[in-house]
Order: sequence, then C-alpha cells, then structure tokens
Amino acid sequence: MQDAMELEGLARRADQASGALCRFVDKVCVGIMILLVLDVWLGVFARYVVPLPITFMEEAARYLMIWVALLAVSSGIARREHIGVQMLFVHLPPTARRLLLALVDALAIAFFVVLLWYGVGMVERGGRVSTMIYGLSKAVPFAAVPVSAALAALQLILVAVRDQARLSRNPDVVVCP
Repeated sequence: MQDAMELEGLARRADQASGALCRFVDKVCVGIMILLVLDVWLGVFARYVVPLPITFMEEAARYLMIWVALLAVSSGIARREHIGVQMLFVHLPPTARRLLLALVDALAIAFFVVLLWYGVGMVERGGRVSTMIYGLSKAVPFAAVPVSAALAALQLILVAVRDQARLSRNPDVVVCP
C-alpha cells in the first residue's frame, strides 16, 4: 500500500514537472513564432512595398525557425505526441508493453544525451565562425541543438517516470511510445 502511494506521488510530481516545463517551452516557442512572423512580414514589406536596405530578415528567419522547431520537440515528448508505432504496441500484453515502453524511452534518452554531447562540440566550433550577414557568432544559432536535446532528454525522463508509475499501478492503461 505504501509503495503504491509512493508511486502515485512520484508519478504526480513527474507529471507536474513535465507540465510546467512544457508550458514554459510552449511560451518560448510562441514568442519565437511571433518574432518569426514579424521578421518574414518585414522582409516582404522591405522587398516589395517600400524598398529598404534591410538584409538580415532571411538569416534571422532561418535561425528562428531552427530554434522553434527543435524546442518544440520537448513539447511533443511531454504529450507523447511524437512519432510512434502504436499498431503493435497496443496489442501486446501489459508486461511486454511496459518493457517495450521502457526500452524505447531509454533508447530515446540515450539518443538525446549523445546529441547533447555532440551539440556542445558543435556550439564550441560555431563560436569561432561568424554568420554571413550579422557577423554574429554561430554559437547562438547552433546552441539550439544542445539546448533542445537537453530539454528533450529531461522531458523523456519525466514522462518515462510518470508512465511507468501509471503502468505499474494500472497495467491496462495504454501509453504509447
């Protein structure tokens, strides 16, 4: 009985932390999307309406799009809305389903940790190179890779704890990888 209550508390804390992190990342993504739309509108306006010598729009749009796309990965993970194969998973018995979910989550966490590791090296190398138009260090746009990989790994750990606790309490719950 005590173990079940501890699992319930652990699942609830993991779910709350995952939700808070997801809400924060969602707000950051909305802010970046607003900047991206404004940047593209400014580019269209400067090119076709009033010719202005503004040259940074295309490069800014590229880097903003990279940031928003990579940050959104952790939000998809928090909701378990990332790509997964459910066809086989839902037909497995509960124990096999739980083991498969743990294996898929562990592999994904390992992938994002490796991506984080190599992303840090990429940022380090990008710090020595400047962007074409801004003259800004490429470390800033390249930082999207390790930051999003760290967020994705953290989100995977939180949802894995939450879902494994739920599956141990109620094996008939369908949680898909």
